[in-house]
Amino acid sequence: MKKIAVYTSGGDAPGMNACIRAAVRAGHYHGLEVYGIIKGYDGMINGNFIELDNRSVTNIIQKGGTILKSARSEQFRTPDGRKKAYDQLRSFGIDGLVAIGGNGTFTGAELFYNEFKMPCVGAPGTIDNDLYGSDFTIGYDTAVNTCLSAIDKIRDTADAHERVFFIEVMGRDTGYIAVRSAIAGGAEMAIIPEDAFNNVGEVINRLQHGTSEAKASHIIIVAEGDEVGRATAIANEVKIALPQLDYKVTILGHVQRGGAPTAADRVLASRLGLAAVEGLIEGRANVMAGIIDHKVVYTPFIDTITKRKPISEDLSCLPEKLNGRKYKV
Repeated sequence: MKKIAVYTSGGDAPGMNACIRAAVRAGHYHGLEVYGIIKGYDGMINGNFIELDNRSVTNIIQKGGTILKSARSEQFRTPDGRKKAYDQLRSFGIDGLVAIGGNGTFTGAELFYNEFKMPCVGAPGTIDNDLYGSDFTIGYDTAVNTCLSAIDKIRDTADAHERVFFIEVMGRDTGYIAVRSAIAGGAEMAIIPEDAFNNVGEVINRLQHGTSEAKASHIIIVAEGDEVGRATAIANEVKIALPQLDYKVTILGHVQRGGAPTAADRVLASRLGLAAVEGLIEGRANVMAGIIDHKVVYTPFIDTITKRKPISEDLSCLPEKLNGRKYKV
């Protein structure tokens, strides 16, 4: 293996630049030529490649976003688009790929490998932390801390006005961000897709008990689930049952994707960028590099994109237990 290319795809996540930096410098450490592909699969199709040396990735480890940009590619979903991408890679002499992204990125990489056998090792870059094969994903820790900062500020105004705040956080169809944000932010509960018991009836019950105990304000974290605005729908239902309370909804949105990555995300991204490159050198292909129990592991893309990564029960029930009382609906 002489030449590799690195790209970012799908939703951006804080720490992607740290991962790019690690991949580039690891490649040069092992004597490889390293290219960056601008705008993910679209850039691969259009031949938007740039050579990267160690200086190219100076002073980016602390930056959010991705210097390689990101885009979702409809053309790559077609056989003709993937053939164009392969032809571009061959024209540049690329022997292997480092893909930084999430479920959609690795779905594309899996399909591409099955068709053209281009070796690819992925690094999990998504704030959702929903990829099987790694305890944590790049950007997740930063997103949780961004949410926590917002929750702390909202708690001040909630207490001042004795309000109930529903705070919606990202996470796609998982509740990892919601659960850890709720625990760290001292919220009454987290409503997550994985827990069918966290429903409107339970919210109403907890608020009734809270007001009877003279609790002045309430913070409830809601994972966005299948669509943005879930917190508003839940708040409207609760308001019908308990019209005497003052309700507000805050949807944190894309602020969760931005900002400087935390130390934890920088270290994780650096380890995974190195692991991806060394995986290619070792002859690995069609796998994602991850960290489980502090050790580097490699998981086939097909497992990464099809297997669920459940939230541990002891973690998901923590907000309720720390609320100090078990309620029955």
